[in-house]
Amino acid sequence: MQLFRIIFFLLLVALDAFHLITETQQEPRTVSREGKSYLVQDSVLITTRDGSKISAIVVRGKTETKPQPAILFHTIYTRKDDINRAFEAADRGYVGVVSYTRGKHLSPDVITPYAHEGNDVYDVIDWIAEQEWSNTEVGMYGGSYVGYVQWASMKEKVHPSLKTIVPSVAAAPGIAEPMENGVYFNFHYPWWHYVTNNKTLDTVSYYNGKRWNDLYVDWYKKGTAYQHLDRLDSMPNPGFNQNLEHPTFDAYWKRITLYREDFSKINIPILSTTGYYDGGQIGSLYYLKSHYQFNTNAEHYLVIGPYSHFGAQEHPEKHLLGYEIDPVAQINIKDLIFDWFDYIFKDAKKPALLKDNINYQVMGDNTWKHAPSLDKIATDTLKLYFSKQRSGVVFKSTYNTGNLGVNEHFGLSHHSDATAYLEQKIDFSDRSQFSWNLSGDRNIISETLTVGQGFSFATAPFEEDIELSGSVSGILNVSINKKDFDCNVLVYEQTADGTFFHLTIPFTTRASMSKDIEKRNLLTPNKKIAIPIRNFRMTSKKIKKGSRIVVLVNGIKHPFNQINYGTGKDVSEETIEDAETPLHIKWHMDSFISIPINRQ
Repeated sequence: MQLFRIIFFLLLVALDAFHLITETQQEPRTVSREGKSYLVQDSVLITTRDGSKISAIVVRGKTETKPQPAILFHTIYTRKDDINRAFEAADRGYVGVVSYTRGKHLSPDVITPYAHEGNDVYDVIDWIAEQEWSNTEVGMYGGSYVGYVQWASMKEKVHPSLKTIVPSVAAAPGIAEPMENGVYFNFHYPWWHYVTNNKTLDTVSYYNGKRWNDLYVDWYKKGTAYQHLDRLDSMPNPGFNQNLEHPTFDAYWKRITLYREDFSKINIPILSTTGYYDGGQIGSLYYLKSHYQFNTNAEHYLVIGPYSHFGAQEHPEKHLLGYEIDPVAQINIKDLIFDWFDYIFKDAKKPALLKDNINYQVMGDNTWKHAPSLDKIATDTLKLYFSKQRSGVVFKSTYNTGNLGVNEHFGLSHHSDATAYLEQKIDFSDRSQFSWNLSGDRNIISETLTVGQGFSFATAPFEEDIELSGSVSGILNVSINKKDFDCNVLVYEQTADGTFFHLTIPFTTRASMSKDIEKRNLLTPNKKIAIPIRNFRMTSKKIKKGSRIVVLVNGIKHPFNQINYGTGKDVSEETIEDAETPLHIKWHMDSFISIPINRQ
């Protein structure tokens, strides 16, 4: 009993010491950097409405005497150099605040991605507005998950102190990740370990590419259920598995993601940035489209160019996957973001690039163009049907074995033929090959095309330069012998010399969820159905005279996302035991692709 009292007393002393340390460090200290003096609070703990603690860093210029607007960066990615963001905001005449997802950094709570971000970020804004150094005005910026939390903070209502957000490549849970049009992608599996294994980031496991690749290949070869990836990995992954329990856009996702009327109350100005080669573009465009759809007075600008997921957030790569982006595309997005803040908070001029709501860079033309809305970007649409007739165009192809070969495209025609079809067979029990079809070595420019087990279709060569700008759409008319399947569509420019230019990231969809992500509608075997091509990522490029547009379609069987065996069961529960009957896909020749163009 006496020992228990001693232990309890020591525990109380330790807790009091921790309390005193955090309280003491809440007092600002002076820090000098490059001849400037700042007031720094790097161990702030902000109490939320439910009593949790949010860890935060605050930096402000020491010579500032008047209350200032605050620039907030709320993140789950805890890094040692995060304080530099706060210093940067202070250098530009703001109070810099970096806060973290509950459980991260100094927060004593359990690390909980997504679940509480809406309320927690709202409460952080509330705390900022109450500080003596605040003029009660707050702006937010950041990309990916950091883009998501900005939107999440407005789920219930917009805080009166929040005057603008700048979400880049914003994640949209249940819409754009961890699945896309119903299909789950493997990249989210290691992400949960990355952000929840410790108070900072588990970079050791996350950047162990061999571990994850070996895991996916092992899963693929064994044909284990997707929901048992963690068993093969010998490490529990409850966050990943919980997401798998919600394959449709149900109440679980709607609780954390803005949806429909949620957008009607958002009346603050917004600037979004994304890229043609950004996996998160679907999320960014989802927020943009929904904002305009449900709020006719929405003030929302988009900047989009040949940028990757990371390049579209702050500093675009000059050389992106083998492609050197045009000089005019080589902008400093971080400067653009702070120019936007100056426009909102300091009555500065609106950034010159924002000439209209939609601002996009035309690859290969070294120009920026501007449109009032997404549907006003293109002036014409080129509607082309799949054709069973060979195009006569021979090209170099790469097979999944790595061997080079020669192939020939089918044609894209102005005429429909509902009686014709091409048939594809995918044997899910055969793990010696897979239907992988990304061009070359994941490069934008490649000498070869990987068709996998699918089919490629090509236009005739263009007789003049045209501009392809906007999102490809269309209808895939198919019939299969099962209840479901997953497929993808890729679009290329094939130049006169035979080189392939990958115009944007592939479109992926689950047939049973292609029309409604809230409800799975299984197919009737051997009955023809229409699969809409929607949510195709936007792109823009000058297509040169003599070039062709190439469209590639394929059923999916590879180690890098779920395998849909077509039984109609939850895809995450299916195994290779469900692969007894091969999948037969009839791609009907009344399928079509609509290409948005501007003629030169």
